Amino acid sequence: MLFMMFLHSINVLFILIGSCNPLDNGMMRTPPMGWLAWERFRCNTDCKNDPENCISEHLFKTMADRLASDGWRELGYEYINIDDCWTAKERDSKGQLQADPDRFPGGIKALADYVHSKGLKLGIYSDMGNFTCAGYPGTTLDTISIDAQTFAAWGVDMLKFDGCYSNSSDKAIGYPKMSAALNATGRPIAYSCSWPAYEGGLPPKVNYTLLGDICNLWRNYGDIQDCWDSVLAIIEWYGNNQDALQPAAGPGRWNDPDMLLTGDFGLSYEQSKSQLAVWAMLAAPLFMSNDLRTISREAMDILQNRLLIYIDQDALGVQGKRIMKSHAIELWKRTLIAGQYAVAILNKGTDGMPTPFQTSLALMNILDCKQGYKIVDVFAKTEQGSFRLNDTIFLKVNPTGVVLLFIMPLC
Repeated sequence: MLFMMFLHSINVLFILIGSCNPLDNGMMRTPPMGWLAWERFRCNTDCKNDPENCISEHLFKTMADRLASDGWRELGYEYINIDDCWTAKERDSKGQLQADPDRFPGGIKALADYVHSKGLKLGIYSDMGNFTCAGYPGTTLDTISIDAQTFAAWGVDMLKFDGCYSNSSDKAIGYPKMSAALNATGRPIAYSCSWPAYEGGLPPKVNYTLLGDICNLWRNYGDIQDCWDSVLAIIEWYGNNQDALQPAAGPGRWNDPDMLLTGDFGLSYEQSKSQLAVWAMLAAPLFMSNDLRTISREAMDILQNRLLIYIDQDALGVQGKRIMKSHAIELWKRTLIAGQYAVAILNKGTDGMPTPFQTSLALMNILDCKQGYKIVDVFAKTEQGSFRLNDTIFLKVNPTGVVLLFIMPLC
């Protein structure tokens, strides 16, 4: 009963967060959430032999139906994002990109209308280069304006702009040019830039001040793969480079460590929780790439955890940092609104049994409220009690698992 009352108070705050005034181009004051095709469905265009799983309007309509009917939309998962392989092999007679007529017989405008009718938003993919990464027509410097106008006319709500088959000089011109072109359409279109990932992700080659002025989110690092090693590599890179990356993020401008794998094939239950917990620490976009038709109840429970989403969507928008690393254990901390904190204790070990861990609020430099703090275990959905600043907090962290704590001041 106490935990349910606590969740009710969180729900109220969750609603209030959604009403905050947006910044910049009015988009993505909190990290975007939704569903993305790439990791789960890749470039499967074989609709003849695999009609339920190919990149087609049927797939995106089906996933939109699931977001709308299975509780996702109400939690903030509002984008249905098309990735590579949606276009025909050639532009049309007017030089415009066009959807593959066999796989998208209604065209993107009709698909956008359908997605909007479900209370959702549609994202689309293009590439700042001669071709997309899968070899479909790209967006070159001379077609940026016409492509932006096309996306706006179709009713698209977000653009992911990749960077295959181009060079650094063209990217330096093209990414800002696309930002200006999208704004010039008069339609609010969120802008996801892959530019940093192609330039090593770090200053001085990457100018995050400029990126924050032109993009709503950006991929910093390489593509995630459906395995624990890939998740670990991303976590390690963000931790090792947090001093450069953390200041770049904030309302309307987010570092993007890539898609969520929960519900796919490569991660265990513990590893799925670990990815979600660290992504919440990073104030990361939460884009699932899975099959919402067959997702397990266990995976849904992780992805629909209201308190985890509340942490990720915190209105302050401050990205968390890794504050301790000892052998296989890492401790990540994020400052939230109203004197709240989130802490993730990650166990990267594979020892076969839970690792005991103890700390205190003082050791984690959580000292603002002298009366102490209430602590909630986010995944266990249990209140751990109230703690004074020097009280010992005893935990056990499963192999390749995480304990995610939500910490509320008592003053």
